[in-house]
Amino acid sequence: MDDQVNRLQAHTAPVRGGRPGPAGVTLSRLTSFRLTQIAAWPQILTEAGALAAAAAGCGAAPGPGRAAQGKGGLLLRVEPLKWWLLRGADQASVPLQGGSACAFLNLSSARTLVQVSGPQAATLLNHFLPLDLRPGAFSPGHAASTAFHHIGVTLWRSGAGFTLALPRSFAASLQELLEGSALQYGLKMRDIPFSPVAGGLE
Repeated sequence: MDDQVNRLQAHTAPVRGGRPGPAGVTLSRLTSFRLTQIAAWPQILTEAGALAAAAAGCGAAPGPGRAAQGKGGLLLRVEPLKWWLLRGADQASVPLQGGSACAFLNLSSARTLVQVSGPQAATLLNHFLPLDLRPGAFSPGHAASTAFHHIGVTLWRSGAGFTLALPRSFAASLQELLEGSALQYGLKMRDIPFSPVAGGLE
């Protein structure tokens, strides 16, 4: 298992706070995941996409701004020439062999994952992200690279809600902003292990 450190583990304990009544927002800090970046050269993008799809166990690599669920993990197209492969830490390791078609980089300790769910999840995120998060514009299976207080982050949507991949060095401060704004809607916080199939992409 990767030597992964979650910067938010010591930040706060699971809590329920803010407005009384049912929580409008749940912030779930996702643990126990492996994140691999697959970068391709423009000339052999198709070949690299096939290798990424095979690693994730899905039929085809997703296009820009999309995610695909496979037997081997969750595959995100985060940039025109880059995919991210997310797997649970307890999943069997998938050999990644791309030769000259692509380059692999382990980002497991470089990102912190925070799932934002609940009836006010999109409203909360739109306090910070310049994206149209309405279901018709950003439905499950969509992904985006965007800015959160001038910090580059990655966001995708599944049936369980939205997931933010935060740069590890800024995770605690960005989490504080989410927490403070979520209190007005009623906030629940928890830690859960990452599951690539939780919620699904449909």
